[in-house]
Amino acid sequence: MTVVQALSAYVVAAGLLTLTPGLDTALILRTAAVEGPKRAAFAALGINTGCLLWGAAVALGLGALLAASTLAFTVLKWIGAAYLVWLGLNLILKPRDRFEMSAEVTRGGGDLVWMRRGFLTNLLNPKVGVFYVSFLPQFLPTGVAAAPFIFLLAVIHVLLGSCWSAVLIAGTRPIAGVLQRAAVVRWLDRVTGGLFIAFGVRLVLERRP
Repeated sequence: MTVVQALSAYVVAAGLLTLTPGLDTALILRTAAVEGPKRAAFAALGINTGCLLWGAAVALGLGALLAASTLAFTVLKWIGAAYLVWLGLNLILKPRDRFEMSAEVTRGGGDLVWMRRGFLTNLLNPKVGVFYVSFLPQFLPTGVAAAPFIFLLAVIHVLLGSCWSAVLIAGTRPIAGVLQRAAVVRWLDRVTGGLFIAFGVRLVLERRP
């Protein structure tokens, strides 16, 4: 897989995952509805800063592991594959009927308070780090230094997340309404689940020199 092929595949996959609603989406939509677009933008900035720190930590850790030994890569490969397949099966077999926009949003506080809330919501969620460890190495081309390329993938994810956050804030009411439709949520969950399983299988079959 060349660098261009890896980046192209990653943008498509990360884009779909960005569109799949989760805790971060709920926080942004609820903040926009209750506190307004400005504070929702600060919350989104905090969330994306958290993603960037997770990405840097994972890139440094994975870079060291993958450079250390083939055994480290093999162990990481099987753990990551199992995690992605497990996530995928759960999404396909148990898709959500609706997206719960119940993230707690309390009125008050300055703009930076909302940035801190978004940051801590993301940074204190270990699933973000686990997911990065499982997902990002699959797009690492042969012969490319692991740490900088994986961090680049994290940066791309943050850029996609920033664009989606802007769309969420701009269209809070209609987007929230669409995400309450059972068919939409089920479709997103099942497509994402299929994607996870496909990447899990691909990770198992991956061979590195």
